[in-house]
Amino acid sequence: MSQRPVPPRGMRDLLPSEVVLRRHLLGRIVEVYERYGFLQIETPLLEEIDRLLGSEGGENEKLIYKVLRRGIETWPPATEGEAVDLGLRYDLTVPLARYFASHSADLPVPFKALQTGPVFRAERPQKGRYRQFTQCDIDVLGDASAMAEIELVCATSEALAACGLDGITVRMNHRGVLDGMVSAAGYDADRKAAVLITIDKIDKIGLDGVRTELRALGDPGPADRLADMLAASIEAEGSAATLAALPATVDEVAVADLETIRVAVREALPWVEVAFDASLVRGMGYYTGPIFELAHDESSGSLGGGGRYDRMVGKLSGQDVPAVGMSIGFERLCHVLEGRARDWDRRDRIVFLHDAMAPAGEVVRQANALRGGGAVVRREVAVKNRRGQLARAAAAGCSHWAEYRAGEEPVVQALDEENEEGTR
Repeated sequence: MSQRPVPPRGMRDLLPSEVVLRRHLLGRIVEVYERYGFLQIETPLLEEIDRLLGSEGGENEKLIYKVLRRGIETWPPATEGEAVDLGLRYDLTVPLARYFASHSADLPVPFKALQTGPVFRAERPQKGRYRQFTQCDIDVLGDASAMAEIELVCATSEALAACGLDGITVRMNHRGVLDGMVSAAGYDADRKAAVLITIDKIDKIGLDGVRTELRALGDPGPADRLADMLAASIEAEGSAATLAALPATVDEVAVADLETIRVAVREALPWVEVAFDASLVRGMGYYTGPIFELAHDESSGSLGGGGRYDRMVGKLSGQDVPAVGMSIGFERLCHVLEGRARDWDRRDRIVFLHDAMAPAGEVVRQANALRGGGAVVRREVAVKNRRGQLARAAAAGCSHWAEYRAGEEPVVQALDEENEEGTR
């Protein structure tokens, strides 16, 4: 017996019920974002490889799927540059920066962009983490004020609530705060990247593990000072107390921006928990200001995040443009919601049965009459085992059934009703 064919590792086929859920959630997210004034755009799956590799995407740059040039005459090529010219996008931020640099003359400023679509990373697959997955991004380009961050956090929180997910916690930090803490601890600029990578592991290895890894980088003095700062911020109760626990050398403007964002979001959406987290790093090297992560008790990983990246567009256009964005981790959102009651599509889903010899035109007319009322209608030839046929229809997502009768309009009945016709 031949082995059952499956998709490439880390990629998935989606069953009809899964597509229904994803389409519903995506629709609710886009609906909220459009109410906030975001404009939907589309960008290609492929970008120039040099652009992807030069975007300061951190570890994700090591996970790019690279595409061979067409028309390579000699093999193997002397260099990778001769072999590769394109790559699959690993997020939607780099394509957006290129898009804005290309079309800025035709776009309003500030430009509020909305993107949804697949991205690709050649990483080790695990539950909730795939090599192909969907992102839902909103970005504001051309606005340097904290209002951009406030709108992003509010819109994303409302989008998740519209999907049926409450209890969101927005964790936030600022690259200026992180830089100030690293400097105050005594680290020089050359070691900052390694230090931030270590801090970013705190959720996995804990504060003691971070302290141990920081000590392994060199002098234990800076390692202990930085670990103590993180401990003080973790022990402080509430965002204000956590910010007060920071060293005096931390950028005051950065601290003020975070407090402005926290207060404004809580005033606008009192049900959203906003908390400062001094250990939050996020791996993208292009972040320049506030950074965010969305946490929920039902998800072991973050449900999304983002931050400010003021220098990325300037690398492409030669003119710096302030920019900030947020992304929803759509796959994890689906995992959290897929086990809940299936009430996301409230349309009647009818299996319409007919005899094999029934007039085709009349069958279609009666089925279309049901569709005209807004129902989803699945037509099937009736079989002798009516009970089994209706059970399979219910398993396929049907909620009702009806039957063709010559000269009569179909009568729609619930599949779970006990009736003689349905159990014959």
